[in-house]
Amino acid sequence: MYKIIACDLDETLLGEDRKVCKRNLEAIKKARELGVKFVPATGRGFRTIKGTLEELELLDEKGEYVISFNGGAITENKGNRMLHFEGIPFAIADELYKRGLAYDVCIHVYTKEVVYVYNYVQSEKGYLTGRMEVTEIHRENIDFLKGQEIVKVLYMNTDNQYLRWIEGDLKDITGGLDVSYSSNRYLEFNLKGVNKGNGLLRLAELLGIKREETIAIGDHINDLSMIEAAGLGVGVRNAVEEVKERCDYITEATNNEGGVAEVIEKFVIHC
Repeated sequence: MYKIIACDLDETLLGEDRKVCKRNLEAIKKARELGVKFVPATGRGFRTIKGTLEELELLDEKGEYVISFNGGAITENKGNRMLHFEGIPFAIADELYKRGLAYDVCIHVYTKEVVYVYNYVQSEKGYLTGRMEVTEIHRENIDFLKGQEIVKVLYMNTDNQYLRWIEGDLKDITGGLDVSYSSNRYLEFNLKGVNKGNGLLRLAELLGIKREETIAIGDHINDLSMIEAAGLGVGVRNAVEEVKERCDYITEATNNEGGVAEVIEKFVIHC
């Protein structure tokens, strides 16, 4: 029997309306009644998903967990208790920020509490509305963050080929980083070894759960590590092809149609 379902949020659990559909809510509730942990696994920070946790009835619940910042943090929902944190050194974040100024990108710098955004273009404002709040900056450096814990840096541009080119151009400084993509708009940089897959395995170990007893569901490149680490790796129908090629199962339903519920119905409730 599966005991953990680690699930991406944007474009996986959440629909275009940024809500959890009724089918998903009902299936997740049934899975939890069977003793299965439903663990949101997101690139965003814990504090930005409060609304989703409320929908799932997981907010401030003891013995329930979130994997956030692409695995950079694991928290217990009760009191937002940090169980694990792993960020990137300031020097690397600073270099990524400075190099990013030369590209046509919107730059995000994540600390534990705040997401700072440079070149906050209108398309990004529209995408983030209803997802998370950010603090816009207009600085040529991030010296003001010295001494703070920085979780990750990302670049935004909706041209995936351009982001791929940037990744190649940064090879000289990314050897110690985990580089991934998400939401068809982000190039993300975490510390080497910090990813959703290792976050899932770490949480499973903390809870005494075997790898074979875990399910991971996602749609994009930053979900691949957990899809491949889990006992059952699943991509929703709207997942990118690179993800679909490496999944154990692809749902017939998209994120808007209850793809997560389909997984629960097939592999947890009716198995």
